[in-house]
Amino acid sequence: MLTNQDINKRIAELLLEAQAIKLSPEKPFQWSSGWLSPIYCDNRVALSYPDTRTFIKKTLAELIRREYPHVHAVVGVATGGIAQGALVADLLELPFAYVRPEPKKHGMGNQIEGRLEKGQSVIILEDLISTGGSSLKVVDVLREAGIEVAGMIAIFTYGFEIAENNFNEKNVKLSTISNYNALIEVALEHNYINASNLESLSAWRLAPESWGK
Repeated sequence: MLTNQDINKRIAELLLEAQAIKLSPEKPFQWSSGWLSPIYCDNRVALSYPDTRTFIKKTLAELIRREYPHVHAVVGVATGGIAQGALVADLLELPFAYVRPEPKKHGMGNQIEGRLEKGQSVIILEDLISTGGSSLKVVDVLREAGIEVAGMIAIFTYGFEIAENNFNEKNVKLSTISNYNALIEVALEHNYINASNLESLSAWRLAPESWGK
């Protein structure tokens, strides 16, 4: 039976193989926030690989069965959590909905897409956690609609301190199936990076807002 650490590393390995995660310490990427980063993560790429997609789906579903067995629905975060959330909800035979970043500017003006009822308990599914800011806005939308948020699950987290603080402030439990530490371990084992990169990668994780400047 795979341990949590085994699963964390296997997911990281699959994401690296699919190039859903790319590491480039010497030529960093620039995020939309303006931060420079030695890592770029787009887990939507994993959806194009059936074996990877299925392994992630089954792992997320098992996480929900184990830690959130009484939820009534799965709610995806637009856009990254929509496809994987729908796959997981289908496997669990649970209703699915998703939350837009803002209400539609036409039609019914919905921000929550799908049918959720007041008092229902839901699990939010996200593909990636960086600072947690945009993901936690979904919590506010659901709570304002009278929906109980049991927690949030995600494929990958960078493990920033600011994210931990943000989730604690909102009183939201976060569970993930892979993380930055597992990624670096796997990347080193499979020669995506070398030992000389470790100090820079560690410095970025501790202070991403000032790294490389």
